[in-house]
Amino acid sequence: MDAFIVDAVRSPIGRKKGTLSALRGDDLAAQVLNGLIAPHDLDPVEIEDVQMGCVTQIGEQGWNVGRMAVLAAGWPVEVSATTVDRQCGSSMQTNFNGAAAVMAGQLDLVISAGVEMMSRVPMGSNGGSVSEQVTQRHEIVMQGTSAELLAREWNLSREALDAYSLESHRRALAASDEGRFTREIVPIELPPGATVLRAASVESTQSPGVAVVEAPVVFAVDEAPRRETTAAALAGLSPAFDPDGVVTAGNSSQIVDGAAAVLIASEAAVARLGLTPRARFVSFGIAGVDPTRMLHGNPQAMQKALARAGLTLDDMSVIEVNEAFASVVLQTVADLKLEERMEDVNPNGGGISLGHPLGATGARITATLLNELERRGARYGIASMCVGFGMAIAGVVELV
Repeated sequence: MDAFIVDAVRSPIGRKKGTLSALRGDDLAAQVLNGLIAPHDLDPVEIEDVQMGCVTQIGEQGWNVGRMAVLAAGWPVEVSATTVDRQCGSSMQTNFNGAAAVMAGQLDLVISAGVEMMSRVPMGSNGGSVSEQVTQRHEIVMQGTSAELLAREWNLSREALDAYSLESHRRALAASDEGRFTREIVPIELPPGATVLRAASVESTQSPGVAVVEAPVVFAVDEAPRRETTAAALAGLSPAFDPDGVVTAGNSSQIVDGAAAVLIASEAAVARLGLTPRARFVSFGIAGVDPTRMLHGNPQAMQKALARAGLTLDDMSVIEVNEAFASVVLQTVADLKLEERMEDVNPNGGGISLGHPLGATGARITATLLNELERRGARYGIASMCVGFGMAIAGVVELV
């Protein structure tokens, strides 16, 4: 059975302590959920389950934030929800969960979603100590340290990482200016008293400033990409994790706020509800790798997904690799020999420029991949994400 993608949307992404930080995660996700179904005249009572990716499940993102988002959206109490943590791959995992349930005939209409308000619920605040049973077997390091290990092992220079990062910003800004993100972005209503970054406007060439919202306004443009970024500015940043290293804040993903959602339907639901699918999930792949060099599993996950689909990278017109760090993307490019296809790798930027709202990024990448495939008139695309403590997850999408 097919698992069709009817639609995929996201909020605009807000900088750390930026425009979206006025909203709770459940309230932001609620607006995205409503924005997902509204164009399809879909009664939310038809949704059988919402699978919500979220990494830092504590405080405002605790108490099963997926269920709280459904209730905040004003949906019927019969619509159930759960919250999933596969760290950075959380809402790619909810894609997998929702698609698998549809393919197995257990669900007909499900939403895969994700949310992370990193301004309000700090990354790592839900963590504790690591078991001695783990540390006796593995050296557990920070992800930034792992990114340094990749750069060293794959011989990636500071200049290469910074050049990739600058290009990520250029691509994201070009995509935004050309309106490529318009279809996937759900405009978010902000409450009175919210602080809006001036640079949230596409037309703005000013350095970021702030303005106070006097009445509810709509926020609809990503504010993380930096127009002011230059090669010299990136080169001037100090290493973030190793004084002698090459990984900086400038060639790492940005800490941001955001939410995203994907509507997944069976063929029966499509027919019964008069829906028009845009694509289908073809296959997924999950890989486990060394938890010290924890971020290097994208090639393995992608190859598993491709093998299950009976396809190769040559069949993939668009290749999304989550920009957790520039070294992760360039390591993946090197392993998969994609150097001659860089125009197909993250063509609209990624986590370095757009930001990486942990639990929401898998669904966000899905929306961006879908729109880029349609823009190119292409057939297949793949998205992959490295995952903390040595995992990765990838999914293949086909336009229909």
